Amino acid sequence: MKLWDKGFEIDGRIEAFTIGKDRELDLQLAPFDILGTIAHITMLAQVGLLPREDLDRLLPELKTLYRDAAEGRFEIEDGIEDVHSQVELLLTRRLGDIGKKVHTGRSRNDQVLVDLKLFARSRIERTVGKVQALFETLQAASERYKDVLIPGYTHLQVAMPSSVGLWLGAYAESLCDDLVVLKAAWDVANQNPLGSAAGYGSSAPLDRTMTTRLLGFDDLDYNVVYAQMTRGRMERTVAFAYASLAETVGRLAVDGCLYSSQNFGFIHLPDALTTGSSIMPHKKNPDVFELVRAHCNKLQGVPGDIRLLTGNLPSGYFRDMQLLKELFFPLFDEMDDCLDIVDFAVRNMEVVRGVMDDPKYKLAFSVEEVNHRVAAGVPFRDAYRQVADEIRAGSFDYHGTLHHTHEGSLGNLCNDRIHAKMERILSGFGFGKVSAALENLVR
Repeated sequence: MKLWDKGFEIDGRIEAFTIGKDRELDLQLAPFDILGTIAHITMLAQVGLLPREDLDRLLPELKTLYRDAAEGRFEIEDGIEDVHSQVELLLTRRLGDIGKKVHTGRSRNDQVLVDLKLFARSRIERTVGKVQALFETLQAASERYKDVLIPGYTHLQVAMPSSVGLWLGAYAESLCDDLVVLKAAWDVANQNPLGSAAGYGSSAPLDRTMTTRLLGFDDLDYNVVYAQMTRGRMERTVAFAYASLAETVGRLAVDGCLYSSQNFGFIHLPDALTTGSSIMPHKKNPDVFELVRAHCNKLQGVPGDIRLLTGNLPSGYFRDMQLLKELFFPLFDEMDDCLDIVDFAVRNMEVVRGVMDDPKYKLAFSVEEVNHRVAAGVPFRDAYRQVADEIRAGSFDYHGTLHHTHEGSLGNLCNDRIHAKMERILSGFGFGKVSAALENLVR
């Protein structure tokens, strides 16, 4: 079945090539396509384009299809081009010509646009939950290990004292900024393109504000040409936000690889979190962190891959956009898996205490000694030179205690303020409004 069928056949090779992977990928869009159809026909009845008795027969069938799709029982049959065609086919089988009326005022172009935005919203909400879980894990570990000192590095050279709490707390706050970027992507996805049809609107008296409300969108993509232009732009914006998140998680994984090695030895991975070597009996490899690093590097390339597909397209729809799904859909599961496994690793890793007692880290306290002398009245430049001379002569020593008090430092991590920052960002997504709207559609 082809919604564009005009009574002639195309070559089978051409058909297979142009359909590509749509049938298998579209299964992920099925619940959202049905939601969009429910909202659309509800609006059609309101504006007088669909008889009320037809709506009353269509809605129960669509709600049954929605439950099937949500529970994994929806299939796209052989010979059916995409999810839109399958939904219309099933309705027509069950209700006859009434099923053919659901496409009034729509194109597959705006159908796939709304499907993708509903899909992206759903997956962003799931990812935000996983980010929140990792954030809580990092903050708890930051508090637990705030007094466990480790060396900080610049240029991979020992620099100044840090702590496990300071290290892990940094990644917790980084997740806050990642969610700011993800919130921007959510805002782009949370605008309704339905009713833009093939990108030039419709002479049917559609009420696009109504479908916006029914689907829980915050606003419309008003200009119908621009609504079509959001295809690719929305995916790239979301992918960019996921790339930002991947950068944070991947960088934490790199630290995990370094800090668990014998040359650093700041953390220890239990046997259950490591793999071994087929030739070296002693090896316990941090493969989990290495694979997270690789996945996150791959995810950071997705926005660029999307740009390569859409970067030189003029306004209007082009079939090039079909390939976007192959790039866009996998990034959600890949990022979510990385968040889950890093959360698990942080919760189960063991922190080594007493690291800074090793004499090789003694010079990390040189700035502490400089500041101690400055507090006693020595000008900073003189104190700096005195300590440098002692280091060069091999006579430097430090026996003081660390006393950092400013915001965000060793002695004042400000985890409570970082937590408040995260709560402010989370409150801006408005997941509750979306959930209530969609539940109202299918109840």
